[in-house]
Amino acid sequence: MKISKLLFLLSLILFSIKLFAQIEGANLFSSNQVVTIELDFPQSDFWQQLEYNYEHIDANGSVYIPASLTLTDVTGTYSFDSVGVRLKGNSSGMHPGDKKSFKIDFNRFISGQNYDGLKKLNFSNGFKDPTFMREKLFFDLCRERGVPAPRVNYASVSYNGQAWGFYTMIEQIDDQFLDWRIGDDDGNLFKAGSNFDFGDGEASLVYLGLDQSLYEFSYELKSNEDDNDWYDLIDFIYFLNSSSDAEFESGLPSRLDLGPFLSSVAFNNLFSNLDTYTLSARNYYLYHNMSTDQWEWIKWDANETFGSYAFGVQTPMTNLPIDFFQGQRPLLERVFENDLFMSQYTSEICLLLNTVFNPTYLNPIIDNYKSLIQQYVYADNNKMYSNNDFNTNIEYNLNSGPGPGGTLYGLKSFIQTRYDYLSSIVDCSSSAFLSEFESKQISVYPNPSADIIMVHGAIEYPMSYSLFSIDGKLIFDGEINEMNPQIDLSELGPNLYYLKLEHTSLKVLKQK
Repeated sequence: MKISKLLFLLSLILFSIKLFAQIEGANLFSSNQVVTIELDFPQSDFWQQLEYNYEHIDANGSVYIPASLTLTDVTGTYSFDSVGVRLKGNSSGMHPGDKKSFKIDFNRFISGQNYDGLKKLNFSNGFKDPTFMREKLFFDLCRERGVPAPRVNYASVSYNGQAWGFYTMIEQIDDQFLDWRIGDDDGNLFKAGSNFDFGDGEASLVYLGLDQSLYEFSYELKSNEDDNDWYDLIDFIYFLNSSSDAEFESGLPSRLDLGPFLSSVAFNNLFSNLDTYTLSARNYYLYHNMSTDQWEWIKWDANETFGSYAFGVQTPMTNLPIDFFQGQRPLLERVFENDLFMSQYTSEICLLLNTVFNPTYLNPIIDNYKSLIQQYVYADNNKMYSNNDFNTNIEYNLNSGPGPGGTLYGLKSFIQTRYDYLSSIVDCSSSAFLSEFESKQISVYPNPSADIIMVHGAIEYPMSYSLFSIDGKLIFDGEINEMNPQIDLSELGPNLYYLKLEHTSLKVLKQK
């Protein structure tokens, strides 16, 4: 028995090492760190070129200029003779001074060049975020809960030997991301709300007809560009707008990876992240997963979480109802009107309130981020806010300062106030048993699953389990042992379920 258990553990460890080694970007994103980025431009007027290219983007796309790069992370220092650099961003371009957001393309001028398997990296300048934590905190939590989102870390950047500033470093959503996160990169990847120069930028998922050109103002195809076939997106949008209520309820789970999508919507609501489909109708990706024939909702651009984007919304950002949206948003409107989907969504809100969206869970994480970055923030002489603003806004609101007007909610004060408000208006009694959700030691795989799930990490056997529906009703229970640590879900319908293993609860997604 001991030998078989040892062999099982060794095989699991070897599998985990192999899996980890295959994930692109592990050197940069596997642990919290501040990476050093040293860019050296051969052009004496490099800054003027960067600004000109940023201001004159045309139908042929963005123009990069070459620079040599020295990158230092926890694994060592690496040099690249030539990478492509360009400025990026929309509202972040209003950051005062020359500290603008930018992008590095490793293989722009040397075909096939990459670092750690990655072709591109994005660097955000901290616009409207004195803490430099909003985007990282939000995306880290999303990924932890199974929501597709880019990985995030930090970077200290210099241009031609001159300290340029402290940046948030963000993974590119491309075929590398699709490989490690989705496991499929053959389908169409659309970026929402990109083409501001040619339309209103609202990727509202409103049906406009069969003419592909009508959608090109608000969506941008980022893969399979040579084929340039948008039929699958238009067909999905047509279904969202034209299906009957019964067809919508029965057909949405087969078309959209529903569990992660509902989690994504819940995160947007909890953190009042409105510069996305909820309000601005931009800053998200849709990917057509060819292996499942489902659309995957991928998060993007979260620097204005914690209520920093509130244009036209009169309700305080801490008091948003859980079904908030504004404008024509057919996907959200129909999900919130459907009793089954609204029940699933409300259960997800309760799950997050019970587990990660509360001061007990989040405040220590914020303190750890502060310890990691404080010296770098203080050393950044080009940042938008003062050192005092950095310290204050971690704890409390800032009601004045540079940049667009309005309240900049304090991280900890926002979490406490929003948690208190939602706890008072949402009935989470049926989800109270999820307070000890997802122990780090116990996990299930594969998840999602169409039939069998395996339990890993049990301290001792036999172990009893119970499976609950999203409204807290017991479906079945049983016992697993060391030789057969599996649970059969094949008789269940596609849905979100909760698996309770003694004192631990886990979210399980059953797929077709």
